[in-house]
Amino acid sequence: MFPIRDTVPSRNHPVVNNTIIGINVVVFLVQLTQGEDLTRFNYIYGLVPARYTVSHFSSYFSFGQQLFALLSFMFLHGGFFHLLGNMWSLYIFGDNVEDSLGHLRYLIFYLLCGLASGLSHLVLNLSSNIPTIGASGAIAGVMGAYFLLYPRSRILTLIPIIIIPWFVEIPAFIFLGIWFVMQMMNAAGSQAGAAGIAWWAHIGGFLFGVVLLKVLKTYPNVGAVERMTRATTRKKTEKLQIIHPVSQDNSPHMYGLITISIYESMTGTNKMVNIPWGFHNRMFRVSVPAGTRQGSLLKLQGLGKIMPDGQRGDLYLKVLIQEQGAFR
Repeated sequence: MFPIRDTVPSRNHPVVNNTIIGINVVVFLVQLTQGEDLTRFNYIYGLVPARYTVSHFSSYFSFGQQLFALLSFMFLHGGFFHLLGNMWSLYIFGDNVEDSLGHLRYLIFYLLCGLASGLSHLVLNLSSNIPTIGASGAIAGVMGAYFLLYPRSRILTLIPIIIIPWFVEIPAFIFLGIWFVMQMMNAAGSQAGAAGIAWWAHIGGFLFGVVLLKVLKTYPNVGAVERMTRATTRKKTEKLQIIHPVSQDNSPHMYGLITISIYESMTGTNKMVNIPWGFHNRMFRVSVPAGTRQGSLLKLQGLGKIMPDGQRGDLYLKVLIQEQGAFR
């Protein structure tokens, strides 16, 4: 299963989440410049349990290096696809969690989840001298928080069936529940360090994210953070929207909703809409003209039902204008 996007709109630009993604990309580019020294680089800045538990190893590192590695390991990656998979998951789930927690609390949350995941791996692999790197544990914490905050959200998921791509919307609690069970099964079925994946770091990060979310939600945002939140409020709705058409009586026409902001209603906008049809999802570009009003209908010709006589109806999208701060 590969997640494409979620269906929960966020109210603000995820400045912290995007910054974290940017830092991970920059650090990966630095890794690429290391050449033959990459192994040494990962050993210094990655999380190596033996550095903290075996005196022979720990004597080679200063206290500052030991402390910094507990943070730096979560910004390193083992390859392009490792980076891509992690950053894509963070992009999908992180913006909503940041939206709920606020920028400052989200930053604290992310770093603590990464630290907790690293410590989980360390405790269960005390004598390992293999560097653990990657943002997976911190992102697992974000997914744990998303699991609690938006269980009824739906995740548009790509499931390849042989060579046929199948797009399906899966409730978030099912998608993340399956993900967590898979981590447990992999952890139980593998030996320490097997396949180079720290399964227990993922599990520890996820569980810690669930607990930490409860704690941080009890602390309100301070005034400066509230001002920053207002400054990052979105003016536009999401570019890609999922439409679930419905029919009325025996009419060949079908109807759905498309959401835009007040700003977009005045200036006009273009959206990509995804319309599920059985095992297939079809993408269409929809142009919303400037001056569109609440309740206006946009016509997509020939996308309605096929009648017994071969006639095909149209799809009408009713425009819903949302207040600023209530969308992605």
